[in-house]
Amino acid sequence: MRRQEFYIKTKGVFKLKKRKLLLPVLLILVLLLGACGGSNNSSSSGKKIVWKFGFINNLDHPWGKTAQKFADLVKEKTNGQITVKLYPNSQLGSEVDTLNQIKAGTADLTISGETMANWAPKAALMAVPYALNSDEQMKKVIEGDVGKEITDDIKAKVGVTPLYYHMRLPRNLTSNKPINSPSDLKGFKMRVPDVPLFLDSWKAAGAKPQAMAFDEVFTALQEHVIDGQENPYDLIYDNGLYEVQKYVNQTEHVRSWIYVVIGNKQFESLSPELQKAVKEAATEAQAYGDKLFEEQGKEYRQKLLDKGMKINDKVDKEAFKKAMAPAIKKSLTNEQYKLYEEMQAVK
Repeated sequence: MRRQEFYIKTKGVFKLKKRKLLLPVLLILVLLLGACGGSNNSSSSGKKIVWKFGFINNLDHPWGKTAQKFADLVKEKTNGQITVKLYPNSQLGSEVDTLNQIKAGTADLTISGETMANWAPKAALMAVPYALNSDEQMKKVIEGDVGKEITDDIKAKVGVTPLYYHMRLPRNLTSNKPINSPSDLKGFKMRVPDVPLFLDSWKAAGAKPQAMAFDEVFTALQEHVIDGQENPYDLIYDNGLYEVQKYVNQTEHVRSWIYVVIGNKQFESLSPELQKAVKEAATEAQAYGDKLFEEQGKEYRQKLLDKGMKINDKVDKEAFKKAMAPAIKKSLTNEQYKLYEEMQAVK
């Protein structure tokens, strides 16, 4: 209410009225200030916040270890105001389940990758065959213009904000005979995830791919329903595929990454001070996760060798890339394919 609204022409009356109105006006101001102090500005109110962070891996996996590191850092940097409670081993459900819970406000963080292409088409570029040739190139893509374009699409269309990322080990083809080029795939029955792009790409390369749940793969290999499958070293080892496959053929056909994401609403409700603290925690968790990633590849490669598998490094990757190229171009939209070409051009 403006001060001039209290003015009355008679000077004496003005003084009297001013004294009478002063107490209620001050009371209103006190109440308004009190209301501001109890708002969503967590930094001012000191209100405790608990975030639920659900993901599919166990706590011994590098992603799980990094999640724990992030949780510890957030607690430390916010002086205990924010607690990140971890729910590993799919305790909150699948990747999609947890993303939907974040949208509904019943969960807050998860680890997600190309699955987000269900909402944000540009996220599909996080796992396209032969888009990237090395970890160094992948890191430049993630942290450059293409990566920003993907994260902007995720933030706008999925409703989550990427905080930090994990690079994944390359996907390789396993078999009971060496596979050096597409010509070796004639009649080769293999399992792929239920991803149309993967099915089309391997079919174009000459194989007979079929979609199958991953928990069925070991038995299918054991009973010769399929001849091979493709996955990174860690999944090959953790699922005991060395018992039913002799070779890891280093096709390295997919180099991909995955994000740790938080709901936009959850992050934006924080005060600027708390947002800064969370970002700092994410940066430090990123460095910690990168170190674990470097160790992970060497560790799992050696574990597979120790179990008797042979690493076939004589694969003609260019031949596979050339064979899959038509299927990739056909599967991607014009916008996606433009990004695909931009990724390949990064040096």
